[in-house]
Amino acid sequence: MFSTADDPTPRLAVLHAGGIADVQKLLAGSGPVPRTVLELIQSGRDGWRRTAERLSAKFSEISFAGATDVRWHAPIPRPLKNIVCLGLNYASHVRETTRVDTPMKVPEIPVFFTKASTSASGPYDPIPWDLSATGQVDYEAELGVIVGIGGKNIKRGAALDHVFGYTVINDVSARDLQFGHKQWFKGKSLDGFCPMGPVVVTSDEFGDPQKKRITLRINGETRQDATTGDMLFPVNIILEYLSQGMTIEAGDIIATGTPDGVGLGRTPPEYLKNGDVVETEIEGIGMLRNQLHLV
Repeated sequence: MFSTADDPTPRLAVLHAGGIADVQKLLAGSGPVPRTVLELIQSGRDGWRRTAERLSAKFSEISFAGATDVRWHAPIPRPLKNIVCLGLNYASHVRETTRVDTPMKVPEIPVFFTKASTSASGPYDPIPWDLSATGQVDYEAELGVIVGIGGKNIKRGAALDHVFGYTVINDVSARDLQFGHKQWFKGKSLDGFCPMGPVVVTSDEFGDPQKKRITLRINGETRQDATTGDMLFPVNIILEYLSQGMTIEAGDIIATGTPDGVGLGRTPPEYLKNGDVVETEIEGIGMLRNQLHLV
C-alpha cells in the first residue's frame, strides 16, 4: 500500500524491478479494480487470478515510478481484527527468555496472544515511544502470514492453501508492561508497535515459508539471524491449531514468533534507545526500517 503527496489516500500498488505503479490507474476502464490489499484478498481466488492476469497484460506498457518517491503504508493499515501472534515459537528464544524470567519449557502446542489492530504501522514509520507508558522497548523480527481463504478446523496438509501471502513484522514489545501485567496483550499493543511490510509477497511467489532467512539489525549491528525453518510450529501447524473450533477469515494477520537475539535476552537486558534505527528483514520479502522516536 502506498500514497503520494498529491493523493494521500493509501491504495494498492504493484512492485516490479524496484519500481511501483498504481493498480487503480493501470486497470482503469477494464472493470472493477481492488482499491486496497484487503479488497484484493477478499475478492477470493478468482479475484486474485483475474487481477494478476489483467496486470500481466499491462506489464509491457507500465511506467513504474521510483519506489522511494512515495509513502509506504502497512499492507493492511488498519486490520479488521487483532493481529494473532505466536509466543515462544523458536527454542532459542525460549532459552534466552528463561534466563531473565521464571523458567519456561519448550511449548508442546502453539502459544497464541494478540496485538491490538491499532498497533499497526508502516514499514518506514517511526516507532513512537511514550515514556509515560513504558521504559523498556524491545524488538522481535517475525514472519507475517496473511490469510486469504478463511475456514475452520483446517487440516495441516491443506493449510498453506489458505494463505494469501507473507510480509515482515516487527513485534515491538514494552517489556515492563508485558511482565508487569503477567500477560502479553498490553505490552504488545501500544500505538505503532507493529511495523509491517514493506510488501505482501503472494504465496505462489514466496515458496516454502520454512526456508527463509530472518534478520534484525540495530544501528547496523546484527542482533537476530536465523531461519524460519527453526520454528517449533511451522505455518501449516499454526493454521491447523488456530482454526480448531475457531473460524479464521480472509485478511487475518498472524505473526509467527521470533528467534533469539532480542534485547530482553541479553546480559544485562539491552532495550532500544531514542533514535535507534531498527532494520527487520526476511529473505524474499524485503526490509522494514523504523527509528525509535520519543513522543
